[in-house]
This record gives sequence, C-alpha cells and structure tokens, in this order.
Amino acid sequence: MTLNPRHLFEVWAPSASTVELVVAEGEHSMDRSTDGWWRTAHPGAGAAAAGEDIDYGFRVDGQGPFPDPRSRRQPRGVHELSRTFDPGRHEWQDAAWTGRPLGGSTVYELHIGTFTPEGTLEAAAGRLDHLVALGIDFVELLPVNAFNGTHNWGYDGVLWYAVHEQYGGPAAYQRFVDSCHAAGIGVIQDVVYNHLGPSGNYLPMFGPYLSEEAGNTWGASINLDGPDSDPVRRYIIENALMWLRDYHVDGLRLDAVHALRDHRATHVLEELAGEVAALSAAVRRPLTLIAESDLNDPRLITPREAAGYGLDAQWSDDFHHAVHVALTRETVGYYADFEPLRALQKVLTRGFFHDGTFSSFRGRLHGRRIDTERMPAWRLVVGSQNHDQIGNRATGDRLTAHLDPGQLAIAATLTLLGPYTPMLFMGEEWGASTPWQFFTSHPEPELGEATATGRIDEFARMGWDPNQVPDPQDPQTFERSKLVWEEIDQPQHAALLDFYRKLGALRRSNSSFTDPRFDRLSVRCDESDRWLTLRRGDSEILVNFSDEPRTVPLSLPAESAAIALTFATDEEAVLEYRPDAVRLAGHSVAVMVSPVPTDVQVTAE
Repeated sequence: MTLNPRHLFEVWAPSASTVELVVAEGEHSMDRSTDGWWRTAHPGAGAAAAGEDIDYGFRVDGQGPFPDPRSRRQPRGVHELSRTFDPGRHEWQDAAWTGRPLGGSTVYELHIGTFTPEGTLEAAAGRLDHLVALGIDFVELLPVNAFNGTHNWGYDGVLWYAVHEQYGGPAAYQRFVDSCHAAGIGVIQDVVYNHLGPSGNYLPMFGPYLSEEAGNTWGASINLDGPDSDPVRRYIIENALMWLRDYHVDGLRLDAVHALRDHRATHVLEELAGEVAALSAAVRRPLTLIAESDLNDPRLITPREAAGYGLDAQWSDDFHHAVHVALTRETVGYYADFEPLRALQKVLTRGFFHDGTFSSFRGRLHGRRIDTERMPAWRLVVGSQNHDQIGNRATGDRLTAHLDPGQLAIAATLTLLGPYTPMLFMGEEWGASTPWQFFTSHPEPELGEATATGRIDEFARMGWDPNQVPDPQDPQTFERSKLVWEEIDQPQHAALLDFYRKLGALRRSNSSFTDPRFDRLSVRCDESDRWLTLRRGDSEILVNFSDEPRTVPLSLPAESAAIALTFATDEEAVLEYRPDAVRLAGHSVAVMVSPVPTDVQVTAE
C-alpha cells in the first residue's frame, strides 16, 4: 500500500479492465490513470490515516480479491486480505546511530525462525548481548518477507513488502532494528529479487511482473527489460529503499544476482546502487549493498565511476570451498578444483580461485581476475559456513559433524583474521551440534512432495545418498535446525566460544587484521606437510592442517614475533618455539603478532 495525500489505496494493474477495492463493508470501484495505476479515495482512507488498521484487497477483472502487491502486513497469510500498516507510527530511538562501514566489520548471519526456541524477532533481540561479546558489527537476517506456511528459509517469499507474521510482523521488525542499533550493531537484510515462491504469488494477476521469455533455477524470471518493465524495476527499487528508509536497515544482501536477467544498458543493480547512494547521502549514514553472485565478476563491486555496477561487496564462495576442502578433504562436485592447498593460497591472495580458469564442475572457463592493486579486500564477504553451504548438504550437517575442535579453530582464524570481511553463521562460534537443514511448510501437499523430490534430484551431482535427505515438510526437520543455547555452557563448546571471542578482540585491537590492501599480505604453504602461513603486516597466522606435528617456518622477524593466540585439539598447540620456526601440534593454529596488545596476551587451549 502506498500512502499519498489524496488517495490511500492504489495499485498498478496496466492491463485490467476493472479493479475494485474490497474492504469489510463492501467493494468500491477504482479509477484508472494513463500510467496503469488504479486509485480510490474510499472513505476508509480517513480511518487509516488516523491510525486505524483496515483489511483490504483488490478484485481484478472480477477475480479475487487478491492481496496488495505492496502489502505491509498479511496477518492471516499470503492468500488473504492485506492490512494497512503505517511505518511512521514507530517512535525511533536510534537518533544517535550513525551507522558503520562494512570495511573492518564482522557480520553474523542468522535465521529468525531457528536462532531462538521462540523463533521471533523479539526473542532474537534478547540474544544481542551474546553478539556484542563476540565482536559482531552487523547481523544479516535471512529473508523475512511474507511466504505461505509457518516456516521456511525465507527464499519462497511472495509479498516482498510484508514482514512474516510469525516473526512478529513489521512493528516487531522496527523494534528489533532499534534494539540492534542500541547495542551498536547494524542490520543487513537479505532480500530476494530474482524469483517468487510457488504459493501465493498473485503478481501476474495485476501486471507483467514476470518474464515469459526465460526462467531461472527457481522458475519464471522477473521482467526487468521487457515491455512494461519500468514499473517492475521500480517495484524492486522501492522495496529496497523501504527497508533502508522505513525500517532503518543499514544494508541489503541481494540474493543470487546472477539470476537477474537484464539486458538494458543500465543494469537494475547499477540503477539500485545509484538510488541507495542518494538515500545514503540524505540520511547521512552508510548504506551497504552486498551481492550473492555465482559469476566471480568484480564488475559488480567496481564503483560506478569506474564503469562498474557500484555495489559495495559480494560473497566469495571460493573462500568457503578452499577452506572446506583443506579441512575436510572432501572433493566431490564443485569441491574438486580446490583439492590442492595452493587453491587456498590463491584465494587468500587473489580473492577468487576461478578468475578466468577452467571449472571442472561447470565444464568451462569461469570468473574474471580481481585488480588487487585497486580493489580493497573487504569488498569480499567470506565464511567457512553459511546457510547455503550447510543447508544445501544432504543432511544439513555443519563442520562440527566432521571436524575436531582444532580444525574448527583453524576455520575460525582464517575467516576472522583473514583479509576479507568475515561472516559467521549462527551457532558456529560454539561449534553447535544441531544441523541446519532445508525445511518447508507448504500447506499444499503437491508442493511439499515436489519440493522433497527436487531436493533428492539436486544432490545427484554431489554424490550424496538420497536416502539421507530429510523430508523438508516434516516439522521435525525444522525443529532439529533450531539452536540449542544450553550447549554454550558445556566445556568443549565453551572453549571454542572463548576462542572466537578472543579472535574478535584481536581483530579489533590489531589493525593488521583489518588492513584491506592485498599488497600487505602474503601466503606460503607446503602441500606434503600440509601447513600454511598467512602474513598480514606485522602479524602472521600459522596453520597445521595435518593431524601430525609440523615445524612451520616464520617470516616475522624473530626478535619481534610473539604468540598472541593458539588453539589445538590436544592440550598444547605450540610444541616448540624457535627464532625461525614454530613446531605445532596436529590440527592447530597459532597467531603471531608484533607487538602483542596487552589485553590479548593469552593462550586458549
């Protein structure tokens, strides 16, 4: 619903012959303008303007009523009437919040429905102290837009402007953002503009929102460049601006932008970047756009002044793959190319592994080289775990299911102290034992069955046993995926959590670990002995991937190097410390700094 001084109810339906507003007391005809928008000054406008909520919908050419495509609330689900919501009612408490840049920050990805037992925004706000102690700068929420059913990952949304009611609705979302800002934490919202869910998508009843010419992995593509695509693009851009303006969100994570089919001279992502930059200037705080892309194309994060799209950052799956293979030795499917330790060396120094190289999984050349002389490293967002790389495994198994504590600490150190913007996935900081599986709650049996079958087919190329794939529709699949917070008090989990906190403190206190310049880092590795060192300015990370002790040579000056942090599966990580080398226990990591900050002169075992 779009508010304006003269009309409360309006909707874009360019091909319709008639549109009626449907409210409790009846139906009211709407007037069509030349731009395809239908409007009415129904008497209920006064009540809504006065703060009274109204349930309403639109009947198009005698069909419906359908929810408003720009609905802010769907209290009874995506198939029912919309309800008015005025975002201006909230009295914001974050006037002192000036935002924060992505560079130098740490991101924490979480799913509202499984982050807490309650699965609500209010309950998530109650856990912010935990994130503050961890050194988190941004929370990144998986999609919260309205979808059919009670629970899923959020990527099957059909009403992009509405906040899922089971999470608490739009008012709860505003309170959550206020709480985050009060705690010194920014909010990044994951948004999906490349497709719509399979149930409750009534947009085609109103206009040409979808393209009939081509589709993507999830179905029909959005009409970004065909006839009548101008209002469709505005539908996306105004949604993005809504989160940033009406909900005070600090950034957006744009899902799978490689699936946005747009052949215009100005790509919709470039157009969006320009609009967000203008809003950022108006509100006088940083607003960040992060792309998820499978393209390995640095044009996405090249400034518009340099003929790029002007997004601020993008996910780098190559980092995840290289770390995952180095630790697990798993080489099926898309992991195959990352088997040598040299793959991790390249990713740590060049950003992408596939930067114009042959991808065996794709059967072709893939990617483009990053200009490391000009591109700051923080523009790549990386993690050793995330919702996709865990949830899209057959059983949703985390690294915890396969690695010992020392290996988990190695993954944490490379992520948090490596050259890129680190992102943690909820629960990894204590080695959560709970899986994070793919779950749905489609009320339609046929959709549930199709989803389960599709999951099994999807895993064929990865060589995973289809009999192990849990039924997404089984409520227990959802329940199993919820974090068990009581684990953090158990000794082994507490030790890992303590190490994560110390890594966060070291990252904040030592500028070497936030330096974005590629030319200030270097990596050495030994394939046979399976050790790796990452030098960052006056600091150095020593990693022993082997399960046997290894002597790892130092590149730091012997007279200045000192041990700041260590972690090992066994009791002791550093077996011997010589001026030119450190002998490390199997599956261990040591962080050397020069000088050592007084507040982190500790050894975590």
